Order: sequence, then C-alpha cells, then structure tokens
Amino acid sequence: MNPIFKDFRGAAVRITPEDFDSLAAEAGLETAALRAVVAVEASGSGFDSTGRPKVLFEPHIFYRQLEGEKRVEAVGEGLAYLKWGEKPYPKGSDAQYDRINRAMKIDQSAALKSASWGLGQIMGFNHVSAGYGDVETMVLACLDGEAKHVQMMLNFIRHNRLLRFLQEKDWASFARGYNGPGFAKNAYDIRLDTAYKQFR
Repeated sequence: MNPIFKDFRGAAVRITPEDFDSLAAEAGLETAALRAVVAVEASGSGFDSTGRPKVLFEPHIFYRQLEGEKRVEAVGEGLAYLKWGEKPYPKGSDAQYDRINRAMKIDQSAALKSASWGLGQIMGFNHVSAGYGDVETMVLACLDGEAKHVQMMLNFIRHNRLLRFLQEKDWASFARGYNGPGFAKNAYDIRLDTAYKQFR
C-alpha cells in the first residue's frame, strides 16, 4: 500500500470565488450553475473537518472491481456486496476512511476506484474521464485542493457530453447523466435548480 495514502491528507487548499469564476468561464458556464453542482454534490465543501477529501465508499462497486479470492475476502470482511442498498452506509468520514483503508489491504487500486471523491464526488473508476491516467494520481490530486476537484468534475462533465445541459440549465437531463437514472428519487434536479437560484 502506498504510504502516501496512510492518512489521505495533503495541502487541502479551499476553492476561492475567483477560482469558481475562472473555471466556469473556461467551460462556458455561469458561475452559479457550476456552484450549484458543487453545493448539491458535496454540501459545498470538498474536505472533511480533518482535511481529508470528502469520500463515500461503495461496497457494490468494490464487489465489481474484484474477482476470485479477493472478492471472497472482501465479502467476508463486509466490504463488498452484490447490489447497491443491501446495507446502510456507515455515518461519518472516519467510518468511510476505515472502510477504504481496510479495502486497500485487499486491493489498493480497486478500493480507490470504489469510492467517490471530493467536491464533485467523482467515482475513482472514472479517473480517465476525470483527466487522470490512473486512480492513484487522481486521488493524490484530490489531496491538493478543491480547485482540482472542480477541474476533474468539469473534465468528467465534458467527457460525458453533459456540458450542454448545464449551460442550458436542463437540470433533469444533467442529473440523469451525472447522477444516474435514479436521480429523481433524491429530487436531484430540483435541488440543483434551487441551489442555482440561490447562487444567481
């Protein structure tokens, strides 16, 4: 296991209003639209209270990332299961990082790919569409600062051809592409629209 991932702490630089303006302008977006996505995805902060990137470990993704004895071990440890929603998420950042650290002992890359990271909550297995050749490099960038979180989020949005929906404030189409077909259950599009109006 790479020792740099021992505590998942780096510079943890917070994003500034100027960063938001610059990143939005580069993408051809209203700043308010970009800030709305960030606010809904990570409650407006990319780091927890101790300076680690906000993260959510997904056991059903870890299950898919593994096979053979590693999968059997992960299931036995309660770190992997077949379907989303089989068990509730543990609460709190410490519990999430405990899961990730335990999962990394089984398979580092698979563990990092099985979590969503930072302000944009980009899944590790999407590292290529987020602009990184491997998941380890993506996670290391997450330790640096929130502006990098937003940049990888924008890379993902462009890669998946969702930028137009965000530019047009077509929240339902954006939410379907960014958050999956079950977005309506969490009123994701409505929350985006509400956040956008607040920032505008």
